[in-house]
Amino acid sequence: MEKLFDINHGGYSVRCKLFYGKDIHAVENVVVVMHGFGSGKDGRSTVKFGERLIAKYHNYAALAFDWPCHGADARKKLVLEECLAYLESVVGYVRTQLGAKRIYAYANSFGGYLTLNYMEVKGNPFHKVALRAPAVQMYQTLWENMSEDERGKVEKGREIMLGFERKMKIGKEFLDALRSADVMRHDYLDDADNMLILHGTADEMIDIGVSKAFAENNVIELMAVEGADHPFSQPKHMDLAIQKIIGFFAD
Repeated sequence: MEKLFDINHGGYSVRCKLFYGKDIHAVENVVVVMHGFGSGKDGRSTVKFGERLIAKYHNYAALAFDWPCHGADARKKLVLEECLAYLESVVGYVRTQLGAKRIYAYANSFGGYLTLNYMEVKGNPFHKVALRAPAVQMYQTLWENMSEDERGKVEKGREIMLGFERKMKIGKEFLDALRSADVMRHDYLDDADNMLILHGTADEMIDIGVSKAFAENNVIELMAVEGADHPFSQPKHMDLAIQKIIGFFAD
């Protein structure tokens, strides 16, 4: 089953989608699903993950949500602190309202960066963490994929509009915050045994070498998916990733 709802907390309204079996009271484990930059909670890969998770394990649920300025969210200017506040609200809801015994994180790209940043700043609330093509160098990834004109505007203190399905305001303040919150400088050795990274060898947005370096520095298992691009757009690649992640969480 699917349920759309909002978490209203701290002056924010977080748009959520919950995937669960017939009995919500049977849920003991909740996977928080975090999408990438310019995507949303209704993306095909998120829906596929949620449906397959609850079809296989009746005591699991998946909760996906829109980051600020993404999907159905009402905000228009992206701010790093607000992203962390959204995740904090979701984690709090899963604990108090869903009564989860264990919380898991499945995060893609920008969502992977935010998950790591949250773990550094707020502590790690997750039993296990799976990252797919994480943007561990988010500042560099965003900067390198901007045009010369866009970079020039940002350097002059002007805001630009970035995104795919939906455009959002990006300014120097946000980019400076990303540069300061560099997850590559933090170590995750204490959490490494409960972390997994999947990355495609044909990723055109984030080189797999970046994930390999991050994984090696933190002794995290990395699974290279041969031929997969950044969004794992080929169904066979996405199916493999979902199967691996669900198995990792259920083990």
